[in-house]
Amino acid sequence: MGMLISNEPDFMIHGVLKYQLFGQDFWITTTTIGMWIITALILILAVLANRTLKKATDQPGTFQNVLEMAYEALQGMTAGILGGNARRFINYIGTIFVFILFCNLSGLLGLRAPTADYGVTFLLGMFTFFIVNYQGIKNRGVRHFTSLFEPTPILFPINLIGEIANPISISLRLFANLLSGVIIMGLWYGMMPISVFRRHFMFTVMYSPVRSRHTYSVC
Repeated sequence: MGMLISNEPDFMIHGVLKYQLFGQDFWITTTTIGMWIITALILILAVLANRTLKKATDQPGTFQNVLEMAYEALQGMTAGILGGNARRFINYIGTIFVFILFCNLSGLLGLRAPTADYGVTFLLGMFTFFIVNYQGIKNRGVRHFTSLFEPTPILFPINLIGEIANPISISLRLFANLLSGVIIMGLWYGMMPISVFRRHFMFTVMYSPVRSRHTYSVC
């Protein structure tokens, strides 16, 4: 494995390390590296937040204030949408929000945003799709499926396509927004006149030894 720094803007997902599993080749990509870094940062933040809230006082400091404001905003948003069921889903919604936020902001810190990889956004969309449908079946039973025939059976194909298209639609929107950001920021960094400053802020730092090899799968 080599480590190179490109002199030109690079928008591709590169393989960093190849390994074999069950006779198949898999790649640890720049997306994988970015997700590892972001996950580590979120875990550190979660530990610090847990310690702060366990020692919460009536005169909170800055960090405690930020945590309480963030929780109240999230609680208000989920309660406005889900009503009495908000407490059941606030952890999932909060986790997805923090993960996407950190992924999106990572592009400003020299990483290629993991959410600019469709493999990441599609999986996030599928997780939400399965949770929504599981809860629909659990709470409504057969009516969850018969509602596809409402208000008239002739609309069943359109309703079915709409349901199936949901995870694809939300994942494509997030992916396209972040990919355009990667391209714009990559072009911006590419125009920086000072070579050292430009190299420091290049999006993709780690590449595989074979420069022509690109991978779009999440390994």
